[in-house]
Amino acid sequence: MRTVVLRVGLLVLLGSCVVPADVTAAEKPNILLIMIDDMGWMDLHCQGNPRLHTPHIDRLATQGMRFTDAYAAAPVCSPTRAAVLTGLSPARLQITNHIPDQKQFAPKDAKLAPAEMLDHLPLRHVTVAERLKESGYATGFFGKWHLAGRRVPRKQGQGDLRFYPERQGFDLNFGGCAMGGPFSFFDPYNLHNLPSRKKGEYMPDRLADEVIGFMRANRDQPFLGFLWNYTVHWPMEAPATLVEKYSKRKDLGRVDHRYAAMIEALDGSIGRILQELDALKLSDRTLVIFTSDNGAFGGVADNSPLRAAKGYLYEGGIRVPLIVRWPGVVEAGKVCSDPVVSMDFFPTILKAAGIDPDPDTALDGEDLMPLLRQTGPLKRSAIFFHYPNYAFHGGNRLGSAVREGDYKLIERFDDGSLELYDLAKDIGEKNNLATEMPNRAAKLRGKLHSWRKDVSAAMPRRIAESN
Repeated sequence: MRTVVLRVGLLVLLGSCVVPADVTAAEKPNILLIMIDDMGWMDLHCQGNPRLHTPHIDRLATQGMRFTDAYAAAPVCSPTRAAVLTGLSPARLQITNHIPDQKQFAPKDAKLAPAEMLDHLPLRHVTVAERLKESGYATGFFGKWHLAGRRVPRKQGQGDLRFYPERQGFDLNFGGCAMGGPFSFFDPYNLHNLPSRKKGEYMPDRLADEVIGFMRANRDQPFLGFLWNYTVHWPMEAPATLVEKYSKRKDLGRVDHRYAAMIEALDGSIGRILQELDALKLSDRTLVIFTSDNGAFGGVADNSPLRAAKGYLYEGGIRVPLIVRWPGVVEAGKVCSDPVVSMDFFPTILKAAGIDPDPDTALDGEDLMPLLRQTGPLKRSAIFFHYPNYAFHGGNRLGSAVREGDYKLIERFDDGSLELYDLAKDIGEKNNLATEMPNRAAKLRGKLHSWRKDVSAAMPRRIAESN
């Protein structure tokens, strides 16, 4: 406990001098970060999917900037969530898989034991919520946390309370616990900190109500709201009218009709929040970020033209939708093709709030303001991924990846093989260029190895070595 108290005290002292003089409290924008669970890159109408109905999110895209090459920090949820909160890569955080790490999903003939990892986000990491709270922001968390250790049996999703949102800078927490998915999307949800209100109520609607109440209560001060919806994760549940509507559709292809119904219901709940911002006359001074924590689950979504799905280092597992709206700063209707990644939200939000980053703390993300304001490119040349664990389906090969420019390299840990793709010409990652372009592949592998060393990435071990 003493360490935590000292850390908080130090941050309070630092917080008194981190707001630049040219940013006043009245000018601080509200910030609303909406992160969907398991929404794929092609799961929005505005992304080019005509089979899905997402008018409210589509409208958000017309009012802001839509990123075509946005990436989740990892192909599964917990690592990405930790990366958003801290601005640090999952490899540096040692949180590289969904919590708890499902070691039992390793194939029977696996050559590798997965890398060791943490099952929580340690308090020593300063979150973006803590930084903004010190600067006078009201902070609220709504939805899926999944960074609090293992679920306690028969405790309705409760994990280690020491690692809950309330201990990481959030004033309020509705639903954030150890669960990766709810028992049901209909009330009663059986989550200990999302009490029953109206039997049969749909969770996205309930969370939207909580966010709206939070915005109303804090309309006269800057606020940070994280709406991290449990949808569109399993179980596949949506309001009956929408399930019936999509069950009659003949054009869904590989898209599960229940999944399509969940997406439309989610869109409606987000629309209510955006309409409330309008009603409160807060839209013009609110930065809204909309994204997903990883690619879509392959059993219910159609990720084409991307390869694979959640749990894989291919584009279908890590490329996600991203929309940023900030009237007066971000020009409406813009599309950006620069590669960006989840860790970028931390420095971007600090910049928007007029808060300087801690010079003594490493950051793996980059402030996106040059892209949002269209004043120039980002400084970095590459983004990196590290997935040394087995996903819930056990079908993935352990490895790391790097994207530099249009080229993406994947290194496999079981046999050291390389896959090199030109994403500009081959977004479906069908043509491996590693043997055709050995010098480029070697150069990218060298950068990947240097990065792993820099972040002290944990590596898997040979099965013989782990026994």
